[in-house]
This record gives sequence, structure tokens and C-alpha cells, in this order.
Amino acid sequence: MTLEDLRIFVAACGAANLSALARELGRTQSSVSQHITRLEKEFRVALIERSTQGIRPTKAGRILRELALDSLNSIELARERIGELAHSEAKKLVVTTGSTTVRHFLKDTVVRFRRRHPDVDIHFVPAGTTNRCFELLKTGKADLALITTQDSAPGMATRTLATQDFYLLVNESDDFAKKTQVQMKELSTIRYLGLSEGTAHRHLIDRAAAEQNVQLKAELVFDDFDTASVFVELGLGHAIVPAVQAYNFVQGGKVRAIPVVDIPSISFGWGFRHGKYVSSLASGFVDLFDQELSKMASIPGLHLIKALE
Repeated sequence: MTLEDLRIFVAACGAANLSALARELGRTQSSVSQHITRLEKEFRVALIERSTQGIRPTKAGRILRELALDSLNSIELARERIGELAHSEAKKLVVTTGSTTVRHFLKDTVVRFRRRHPDVDIHFVPAGTTNRCFELLKTGKADLALITTQDSAPGMATRTLATQDFYLLVNESDDFAKKTQVQMKELSTIRYLGLSEGTAHRHLIDRAAAEQNVQLKAELVFDDFDTASVFVELGLGHAIVPAVQAYNFVQGGKVRAIPVVDIPSISFGWGFRHGKYVSSLASGFVDLFDQELSKMASIPGLHLIKALE
């Protein structure tokens, strides 16, 4: 068993299939399979179930994944701390977040950071869920994660920055566009455009709908809110989006955003591998983002935590 075996196995647990993982890692599918096979031979048990629908960890695989994540996280932290003792200076900052978060939240922070650190490479790794962001942090593939902070993960530190209300996004010619607010019970007949399963936003919306006995069955499913906005502009249906995205879509498209008053707000903020061991580059990026976020305080439905105001 090697560290690389464990790293690839953990990545496989979150991948759709081995072909996709191989492309992501810049390897052949055969090479990826060999790492997993070596672990299965050592443990003498199947760790991955393979089917036409893709791959998923077995019960034994889930145990190994959880414990391996903690071990890999500790090793990567030790590597970084030892590097600092040797006076090596980081030249790269890796941030993981949703695929369109840079556009809605981080673009001004990135510009300011680049001006301050022109010799530092900034890498953004898109991740569809908060759990995937945590995995990237734990395995040392990211320094920071801008995430929803509804949930936590063992060994991870989070800092909530703000909460966002939810808005119904509609085409400007839609009947709902005339309303000043809506309740979940009014949405039972909409042509719902829904996020993919597994996201904190989808879970919160589904739970609110269930509590109000509202059936929300998605006619179209999307992976990011920008795609939802395009579908709404085309008149294909209605989407439920957070405050900042709603505000930006209204500024730039033929859509309207109406507050949904009975969906609980969703929180977001930073995730770290360990709050005590944040690099100076990551800390500087966080400070710049705090300043930029404070400028967004006037956006309807965005509520900053007191420390930022």
C-alpha cells in the first residue's frame, strides 16, 4: 500500500467513473485501476463496486475512504509545516468552490490578490458539492474552500461569513414577475428547474417544500445557477436561487427575482483543513475577500455576519 494508492482510491470514491477520474488526474484508466486493485488485494475485500451506472465504494470502501482522508490530511499538513521550517515560500494558492462562484463572489478579490502577489499562481478547482470541497481540502489538493457552511466534516474548520435568502427566478413576462414575494405553497404548479442532487441548496429547498407539502419535481436539472438563469430567460421554467446570484441575474438578463419567504436562509463561508495552519497566502486571500464581501452588504437578501459589517 502506498500514499498514492490511497489518494487515488479516495478520488475514485467521488468520481462518476474511472475514465473520468483518469482524465482528471492525467493518467490512463489502467493505471488508476491498478492502484485500486492493489488496495483490494491487500485488504482482501472489494472496495469499489463497478456497474454500467458508474462506480461507488462498498461498505469496506467507505470505511477506508473516511479513515484515509484523515490520514492524508495529517500527512499533507505535516508536509506544509516542514516546508515552512525550511523557509520555502509558497508560489501557488488553490481554491475550491462551485463552478460559477468566481463570477458571483471572487472576481474582484482575485484581481486585487494578483496585483499584490503577481508571482503567485492561483488555481481554482470546481467542485459540485461541499463534501467534494472537503475532500479536496483533506487530501491537500486545495488550500481554501468557499462553501455552504450548513454542514461540517471531521478535521475541517469552517468560518461562516454570511447567509443568503432564496428567490424565485422567473422570466420577465411570467405572471409571477408581478409579485413582490411568494410562499412555497404557491410554487406547486411551477415548471421547476432544479439543481442536481447532493448539494446543500437542493437539500434545503427540498426540505422546505416537504414541510409545506409542496411537490417540486424538476422538469430540467442543472449543475449551476448560471445555467438555470439561461433556462429561465428562454422561458423553460422557474428556478430557486440564492440572493447574490438572483441580484446578478436581474442586472444582466431578462429575468425577475421574487423573494421566497418560507425557505430558510443558507449560510456560506470558508472551509480550511485546519484553522490553526492557514498559510499566509490563504490568509491574505481571505482578508481581501472579507473586504470585497462587505461592499456587497446592500444586496437584498444577503446578510453579513456582524464581524464583517
